[in-house]
Amino acid sequence: MDGNGRWARRRGLPRIAGHRAGTENIRPVLEAAVEFGIQILTVYAFSTENWRRPEDEVRGLFGLFDEFMQRELDALDRAGVRLRHIGRRETVPPDMLAAIERCVAKTANNTRIALNVAFNYGGRAEIVDAVERMMRDGVEPSTLTEEHFSSYLYTAGVPDPDLIIRTGGEMRLSNFLLWQAAYAEFYSTDLYWPDFGRDALRKALLEYQRRQRRFGAVVEPEAG
Repeated sequence: MDGNGRWARRRGLPRIAGHRAGTENIRPVLEAAVEFGIQILTVYAFSTENWRRPEDEVRGLFGLFDEFMQRELDALDRAGVRLRHIGRRETVPPDMLAAIERCVAKTANNTRIALNVAFNYGGRAEIVDAVERMMRDGVEPSTLTEEHFSSYLYTAGVPDPDLIIRTGGEMRLSNFLLWQAAYAEFYSTDLYWPDFGRDALRKALLEYQRRQRRFGAVVEPEAG
């Protein structure tokens, strides 16, 4: 969900105003995803690298996330949204971690759509954490498979993404789902995240439908 700061700067607003607009855009995009039949949506909310930002901006982001959870939780629960946190837990402030756990527990039985929130998340950190847990469990290298490795990731039990959408015009993954994105289709838009709405999501999905996914194989053209 990139471009919040640039969205605000273009309007002569402080960066936190862009982050607020970005947070408020999650609900409409989620509703559009339900409309289009998407079953799992993952949003990159706060990366392990975002701690390098100015302290007041980090505090402001945490406040917005806490506000969002308090304001939206009941509505998301009624809408059948299942919330899931992916990311490192150790450095998340205890009060925020407790709030995240309440959201996850309250929506655990919902089945309409799963919303994975990547908070304090980094793809490299995820892989390192998975290897560390495997070492603690005494996993023998000779027995290791890709499926077994995946079971140690934050996303264990969740299928790999089909489509990754990057707002803000950038053309890189920025440490997002590095293992899981091996064969995902990538789509970049110049729209900043606060401006990315239903029509923009539909456009991305239509582009995805035109792609031919080969997963490393050769697909022969249809006869006739």
